[in-house]
Amino acid sequence: MTTTTLSDAAGRDPVCTLSYIHPKADSPWLTYLAQVDRVLPHLGPLARWGETLKRPKRSLIVDVPIEMDDGSVQHFEGYRVQHNLSRGPGKGGVRYHPDVTLEEVMALSAWMTIKNAAVGLPYGGAKGGIRVSPSKLSRKELERLTRRYTSEIGIIIGPQQDIPAPDVNTNSQIMAWMMDTYSMNVGATATGVVTGKPIPLGGSLGRVKATGRGVFVTGSEALRRLKLDRKGLRIAVQGFGNVGGTAAELFAQSGSLIVAVQDHTGTILNDKGMDVSALQRHVAEKGGVSGFPGAQAAPNADFWAAPCDVLIPAALEGQITAERARSTTAKLILEGANGPTLPAADDVLASRGILVVPDVICNAGGVTVSYFEWVQDFSSFFWDEDDINARLDKILGNALARVWDTADQLHVSLRTAAFVVACERVLQAREERGLYP
Repeated sequence: MTTTTLSDAAGRDPVCTLSYIHPKADSPWLTYLAQVDRVLPHLGPLARWGETLKRPKRSLIVDVPIEMDDGSVQHFEGYRVQHNLSRGPGKGGVRYHPDVTLEEVMALSAWMTIKNAAVGLPYGGAKGGIRVSPSKLSRKELERLTRRYTSEIGIIIGPQQDIPAPDVNTNSQIMAWMMDTYSMNVGATATGVVTGKPIPLGGSLGRVKATGRGVFVTGSEALRRLKLDRKGLRIAVQGFGNVGGTAAELFAQSGSLIVAVQDHTGTILNDKGMDVSALQRHVAEKGGVSGFPGAQAAPNADFWAAPCDVLIPAALEGQITAERARSTTAKLILEGANGPTLPAADDVLASRGILVVPDVICNAGGVTVSYFEWVQDFSSFFWDEDDINARLDKILGNALARVWDTADQLHVSLRTAAFVVACERVLQAREERGLYP
């Protein structure tokens, strides 16, 4: 643990003391802080509230003990962080992964604050996670883990407080268990406590593919503005789950070529384009892209230099380093993952004239349809999938247009522009609400 003493803006006597785990140089939290620092000069009088953006409102660390199938008891560490609630209840996913840390969850919750505000959703930012390898658990162990975790964080979640959703290694079944556990604890069925649920429990049509669809919608608009035709476009995709796989599917259907794919099992290349449907079936059967007969296996390092026009990082954060930014041949990067590009890489990409559609706009399709699900649960009136997709396309299109106009006006990147739009909305809400007591 490291204790840091903060002085006020004028460098006078210390105003507070913070204790935290000292972040690593490539920490996602430091990436987020660097992004905020680039935005503060553009916020005018609202910059006086800037420190609000650099501090999570609430961080909860919980012990999650469960009885294993063999009768032993194991303990797992869980988190739920609410970064900012000025504009509404917290909103953000829950991930199960062996590398989950408090710093990572803090950063992801902060990006949710920015994402929700940039798109115009009435939410604050939150995120959760458990440090666990879910593939090593049986179904019953996974259920016990989920239910205990939900009970532990139940003191801060709720339909009007904080609404979890699926993320890495979690799905609609996990959300069903979370909803049921919360409902049992409060004594009433509360479908709106989570989103991404199964359809029979109040889930929304279009939710599973929403994030990948958002990548396709915002990417298509960016290509239109760049005067690039989707047909024949070469695309490289990192991560081939709901996000990367759906984006690849939609681009392939519009005539683009998926020439490089990488996931946790390896890298495959085919400069003539892959059969995305066949690859999806292979991944469903084998658990990853490795061994797909319609492409050639390649070292993972080759993925970043594979000849392509569009790069879609749709895996984990921190993947595009400065070195990889210098290697890519892409003209456009669509951030399907959260925080995939390090600040130093952003500078390299900008110097090379490579446009980046940032995560807080590009992958906002999932949280947008989660918002639709939340609204439908409250009203008990559900929309058809065509209506969902039309509403999604309109919201993301309008959000990207606002960010693009801001970038042109301020002569900044789309990422900085998205942060400007979002931070202005968050800090305006903070200012108008005032401080209590």
